[in-house]
Amino acid sequence: MAQNSGRGPSGRGEAKRTRVKTASRRSTSSTRWLERQLNDPYVREAKSKGYRSRAAFKLLELDSKFHLLKKGARVLDLGAAPGGWTQVAVARVGETGKVVGADVLEMEPVAGAALFLADLTDPDVPAMLKAALGGPADLVLTDMAAPTTGHRATDHLRTLALFEIALDVAEDTLKPGGAFVGKVFRGGATGDLLARIKKMFGDVKHVKPPASRAESVELYLVATGFRG
Repeated sequence: MAQNSGRGPSGRGEAKRTRVKTASRRSTSSTRWLERQLNDPYVREAKSKGYRSRAAFKLLELDSKFHLLKKGARVLDLGAAPGGWTQVAVARVGETGKVVGADVLEMEPVAGAALFLADLTDPDVPAMLKAALGGPADLVLTDMAAPTTGHRATDHLRTLALFEIALDVAEDTLKPGGAFVGKVFRGGATGDLLARIKKMFGDVKHVKPPASRAESVELYLVATGFRG
């Protein structure tokens, strides 16, 4: 097995690289995916820390840069399944904070969070989520992305549609001065959508956290200073 001298998210040296042979019932693409998972330091670190997905590190890195998750904050996690971002939010806001997650997919409970099986396009959902928070949100998060088709333009548009749905909920639930974080694909939010966001928020940035794979086209839009 080849040796890899890179360093993982904890700063420790990586273990030997695992090679996966293509089994008779496994496609080449599936073999590549499995090998990437086995050798991904963020995947290993997520397992060791009890996070449900490597995506937890993306939020940790964004929070370290922008200081979004404050003690006592009310946080809304949209498209929360499987719960990695929800876990990070609960830990960072502490017992005095409140974290509410929502998704159309069922997910295992997260200690310290209130989770809802909800369709974000339902006009009654924002009020329900705000009531569960006990007031307007300090931060609205979404890591939602549409299943990829392999056609980048299509994938970009489908993920932007989910982003806009989350932005609508954020507009209905955020308090003045609050923040919004959402996933977009390469190219980010542009045109009328970006103009809308800049009108809603005082500061808007596109960021690619280190935990986002180099080959991934994902970016995160971080908007702060909600104008209400």
